Amino acid sequence: MDEEIRRILLQTRRIALVGASARPERPSYGVMRYLLARGYDVTPVNPGLAGQDILGRRVVATLEEAAPLDMVDLFRNSAAVAEPVRDAIRLGAKTIWMQLGVINEDAAAQARAAGLGVVMDRCPAIEIPRLGV
Repeated sequence: MDEEIRRILLQTRRIALVGASARPERPSYGVMRYLLARGYDVTPVNPGLAGQDILGRRVVATLEEAAPLDMVDLFRNSAAVAEPVRDAIRLGAKTIWMQLGVINEDAAAQARAAGLGVVMDRCPAIEIPRLGV
């Protein structure tokens, strides 16, 4: 799994971060800040904050507005990831990344069947330094 995660992180440039928060104490804010500092092109996705800026990036309401994208990073509860996974498949994303504590085997199976890479229950802000990417 480490080699797959390393490959994903090295090949990814554009990330849609679903469930982005404007609150600095929230994990999604910290992860977004980290990914931007590492040179990733991150688009925050949150319909409730659409049109606002987070860390200098315009928030969009839908994945369609964030496309084209390489990775969809999901800060949603496990039961709420099926719809963004279907959208990511339809939009041609390469990877679904479900954050720590987010596990949905059915959505992961759909993504894998469509040819997407899937990472569950992990955080890129932990994996990047751990793997030396």
